[in-house]
Amino acid sequence: MAENIVLTEAVYYILLSLKEPVHGYGIMQNVAQLTNNRVNLAAGTLYGALTALLEKGWISALPEADQSRRKEYQITDSGQAAVQKELERLRELLRNGEGIYGDD
Repeated sequence: MAENIVLTEAVYYILLSLKEPVHGYGIMQNVAQLTNNRVNLAAGTLYGALTALLEKGWISALPEADQSRRKEYQITDSGQAAVQKELERLRELLRNGEGIYGDD
């Protein structure tokens, strides 16, 4: 993945939430828990992001169980690569900021 892509906070947390397969409502709960309720994904935001992530190939939908109407999603290898690249970018931001401002 040679391109430099900055993930939105919502996409970043959605991808983190998909370390294990989970359905949409579970993603919403995971993101709220990870961020101490600072980030609450509305259904429209979540499902719009999921559609975009499916199109990029960063996530995939698991086959639906016969009894369940909930679609589960999982992160793909290219989605994991995007998360790793974003983690590197965020570490650089933190290093640069701390290098300039230190522990002020």
